[in-house]
Amino acid sequence: MPTGVAMQDPRRQLFNAAKRILVRDGPNALTSRAVTAQAGCAKGVLHRHFADFDAFLVDLVLDRVGRLDTRADTLRAAVGTGSVVDHLTDALIDVFDPVGVAIVGLVISRDELRARLRAAGSTGIPVMNEASATLAEYLTAERDLGRLAPDADVAVLAPTLLGAGHLLFADREAGPPERETVRRTVTAVVAGVLREA
Repeated sequence: MPTGVAMQDPRRQLFNAAKRILVRDGPNALTSRAVTAQAGCAKGVLHRHFADFDAFLVDLVLDRVGRLDTRADTLRAAVGTGSVVDHLTDALIDVFDPVGVAIVGLVISRDELRARLRAAGSTGIPVMNEASATLAEYLTAERDLGRLAPDADVAVLAPTLLGAGHLLFADREAGPPERETVRRTVTAVVAGVLREA
């Protein structure tokens, strides 16, 4: 980018560049040089907005975690309506879009990133933990309405759904599974507790 030309929302441009690299080339290809080259800016732009590259990665992951708030709102609005299986299927497809899968891979592959995320208050695997909490909240609300069995263990169901979903979506080379494959997996996980007509 030529000197003196202001970037519009440089943080967002850098995040978008990082996401493109993650999806296309995986976590190992993510470097400050690769991000700034993809964003079309000087390396100094990244360091003007973030203390260092790991601080950039922390904010990138937390930005993704913030996106889960939208999914949580969608699930809250869906409680008591439609199909529980369809709502859970849509949630898994959203959580494990190509960027979501890549972000989980990034967190798993970088020890320093996990340490900094823990220092920022995250536990376990960020994105997965928040997604699990979102699913547990939704499942609890559906259980309270009687659409799941009263003894449905949402604290087990939510991470089970996420684990099964992650296995379906984790193969970056094969691409995402068909919706029906995800739906069939969700159905198998919740079949024993589902009470909707």
